[in-house]
Amino acid sequence: MNLGIGAVGYAEVGGVIVDGALDGAKVTQAMLVAYENARSQVMNHDYATAENANQLFIQEHTAAMNNLTLAVDVLVDATSVLMTATSVADTAAEADTKPEQVALQEMITTDEYSLDASEVEDYNNALDAVAEYAQQAGAFMSAANNTDLTTSIDNYASANNIMVGTYTAITYTQNVDEFVITWGDSGYGTGWNGYLTEDMKDADDVYGAGAYILQNGSANSNM
Repeated sequence: MNLGIGAVGYAEVGGVIVDGALDGAKVTQAMLVAYENARSQVMNHDYATAENANQLFIQEHTAAMNNLTLAVDVLVDATSVLMTATSVADTAAEADTKPEQVALQEMITTDEYSLDASEVEDYNNALDAVAEYAQQAGAFMSAANNTDLTTSIDNYASANNIMVGTYTAITYTQNVDEFVITWGDSGYGTGWNGYLTEDMKDADDVYGAGAYILQNGSANSNM
């Protein structure tokens, strides 16, 4: 779980986890059933119209953190299923008598200690959801703290007589480090890229952040 903890920690303080940073925690097994447990509702947060780019990013960070909280809940449930099922390996290692081995055979026939591909898929998809929302939340917080970026957006909005908070869509793509913000119904967005390079966090960083949080109890921008 260190990766998940580290990802959430960086999301809080503005670290942008790179694409694939949580892939190392996935279970490598064929997936048969589409993941159906992800929840999409967003908890209440401030939807007031942002007056500047900093406020816009703070609001988006709050929404992403709310979704991340829900995604972590799903991941915890999925992890519990896997941990229970895979605990049979420890039991098997200790079953060195025939009665113990017979008892083990009986145990692994129960649903609780059986693991199928749909449960593996649930776990992997839950991990993907945590990675996605952690990345987005971290990017929005990093952006809110980046005065070069927020000033550029504010200047663009002012020059084009746009109220920043009336945007209709915003996306962030980590592998090109680009925000695209759309105002109005044109469907065309304006992009800002290359502002968050110094805040990128790979899998090793995320593992380290998880260890730091477990030891110290909270995230820190210097972890």
